[in-house]
Formats: sequence, structure tokens, C-alpha cells
Amino acid sequence: MSIGPSSSRNVVPSQSLTPLFSFLSHADCRYTCHQECRSLIQLDCPWPDPCQGQLSPESTLLPPCSQNVAQTVEEEKPKPPTVQEIKQKIEKYNAKVTNCLLMKLNDDGTYTGFIKVHLKLRRPVTVPAGIRPQSIYDALKEVNLAEMTDKRTSFYLPLDAIKQLHISSTTTVSEVIQGLLKKFMVVDNPQKFALFKEMRKDGQVLVQKLPLTEYPLYLRLLAGPDTDVLSFVLKENETGEVEWDAFSIPELQNFLMILDKEEKEKIQQVQRKYEKFKQRLQQTLKEARGKPG
Repeated sequence: MSIGPSSSRNVVPSQSLTPLFSFLSHADCRYTCHQECRSLIQLDCPWPDPCQGQLSPESTLLPPCSQNVAQTVEEEKPKPPTVQEIKQKIEKYNAKVTNCLLMKLNDDGTYTGFIKVHLKLRRPVTVPAGIRPQSIYDALKEVNLAEMTDKRTSFYLPLDAIKQLHISSTTTVSEVIQGLLKKFMVVDNPQKFALFKEMRKDGQVLVQKLPLTEYPLYLRLLAGPDTDVLSFVLKENETGEVEWDAFSIPELQNFLMILDKEEKEKIQQVQRKYEKFKQRLQQTLKEARGKPG
């Protein structure tokens, strides 16, 4: 075998390998390779060219002497809606709005509107220490208060707090996450968080993590203003195993303090539980001894 131009030998898909991967196998010598490596493989097998002889049953999976290893079938992406379609959807959306949070179509075809994001963070976040709350002036001037001090502290955000954002149709999930963190002056890495969409259907709640390039306002437009149909939730970006390297030393120390506190509380709960059992048993024994035999 040598690496070079495409071989004239007939290479066919291997049936003995798992279908999760696309492999090719030579009909005679059984040499196997990945389908994307087909153009880099040249075989020096002594067997006759199968194009000149009888094809084996397995090689009939491909046309004789076919040089095409695989045909890549690209899924057709849905065409983006036209401005007229967007206008109709916005009119339909606004007709269902019961408050003043309407969507507005701009002259360039983009549109703006509001989304509500539920914050369901179960771990503490890191914020600047000793910084005053952000004022309207700071927001208008885009003053980053987090850069005014190097001191950091950690605390828990209220569970299931709701934040309303005014965004554009071009605002991505990544920008929504960064905007939320900035509003709460959270200095943690945005990669620690993820935006999810919750959909309710047939009495069930379906949760799906959104890609960073998704446009939340378009999803809101399609679903309508009813948050019972579709809602957005900010959670920790659970990737299976915690990436401790992404945390700073003060954060890790804070986690240890929290674990120590939780451990002490659990120990106290168990001690109180068995102390009550002990008291009840002692009371029962006392009553039993006081009864005439």
C-alpha cells in the first residue's frame, strides 16, 4: 500500500464495521480505510482488476469501477423568511400581546422586541466586591463597573429570578448571555453558562440547550408572546464533568467553604433526627417502667 493518487481497485463499504462510522473495504485483500481517506490511498494488490473480471457479491454495493466513494448529501436549509413574511408574523404576534412589549419592524428588515429570561443558577456567581449598583448613567454610558476593582466576591443569585431584555433579531444567544452577565455585573467566564428554551406540550416540559449562534427573538416570534408555550432559561453550562480549571482560586476556595457549610448542616440534621428518636425511646421506657406490672 502507498499513499498517492486514487487507486483503480474497487473499494466498497465494509459491512462488518459499526454503522456509526463510514469505512471502505477492498473486495479482494480486505484492506479497510475511512471513506474520507479514499483519495489518499493507492493499493498495490496482485489481484486482477475487478473491472475486468467478475465482481464479488460485496462489491456490487457500488457500481463497477466506481471512483465515487460517497455522495455527501447536504440537508437543505430552510430559506430565511422574506421581509413581507416577517411583517405578517410581527402583526400576528403583536395582536396577541396583552402588554406594551411589542415587536417593531425596522426599515432594513431587522426587528426588535423583548424576551424574558429566567435565571436558574444553582452555583454562586462572582461579582466585584464593594461596587455600587449600576445607575442609569452607567448603563447609558456603558460604564463597566467590574473593571474598577480587582476585588471579587461570590454570592447566589435569587433562584428563578426573571430579567427582561430588549434585543434585536440579529442578537445571538452568545450576546444574550453576555448581556445578562453584564447587567448583574457577573465577571465569570460566559462559557460557564448556557441558554435553554423550555417548551410545554401535552402536559410535558421539554428543555433544549440553544446553540450560541441561535437568534432568541426569532424563536420568540415563531412561538408567540405566551411564555407558557416557550420560555428562556439561563443555567450552568453542564458538560458532564466540571471543568475546575475554568475557576479562579477564590472561586474554588468559596466552593470549599460552601461544601463545609453544607456538610455541617447535614450532620446537624442527622444528629437532631436521632436525638428526637432517642428522646422518644427514653420517654417510652420511662412510661413502661411506671406502669404497674
